[in-house]
Amino acid sequence: MLGWLGAAGLLAQQPPVHYLHQGVMPPGAIGRQQLVRGGPLCGFYQPVEIKAPPGALVSLAVANRFDRPRRAPRTAGLLIGEVYRLRVINLPMAQEAEVFPSIEVIDRLYPPAGQQSRFPIPVELTAEDLRLALDGKFVTRVIYLEDPRNALPVREDLQSQNWFEAAPGQDPLAIADSLGRPVAILRLGGRLPEPAQPSDPSFFFGSPPFKSMASEGQNR
Repeated sequence: MLGWLGAAGLLAQQPPVHYLHQGVMPPGAIGRQQLVRGGPLCGFYQPVEIKAPPGALVSLAVANRFDRPRRAPRTAGLLIGEVYRLRVINLPMAQEAEVFPSIEVIDRLYPPAGQQSRFPIPVELTAEDLRLALDGKFVTRVIYLEDPRNALPVREDLQSQNWFEAAPGQDPLAIADSLGRPVAILRLGGRLPEPAQPSDPSFFFGSPPFKSMASEGQNR
């Protein structure tokens, strides 16, 4: 079972110094350290399903520009250790607004051979998250694979992602690590593209490559 947890405004909090990886580390730092550990991570395109409120359109970066917006959910294979900038528009709560979240994949799933596309990491942009970002808040969400030894014996709702909120002062990455295995980090708010430099490579994190995939039940 995959779940997520997070907190808003964590940049002002002091993370515990004993923890190797902290949620307030710069985007890309955690994923790069994961690659140093070795294993079947480098060069692997982990399928990720980006979910958003009905009607929302999602774009990914190609050559430091956003590609054609596609209706959510949108699925793509993302490299572990890279950071991907998104553009989300046509929001039901603010039709003219746009949000620019980022996704950092820090680990992979291990489905049966040949079935990778059937088991993407779900990354959900909730209406609450989007409203917080539009209000100028910075939000961090950590998606983790639940430890089956500690999983609750209840049926999972496939239409929504289980979650809970980290308390003020708590590091969501450390908590996710105690609950299971963190696999991705979603960050919203905090930065917009510069009008004078709309194709700034630093804003797009260098536009790492991705593989387009069809979402379950959708035709691309």
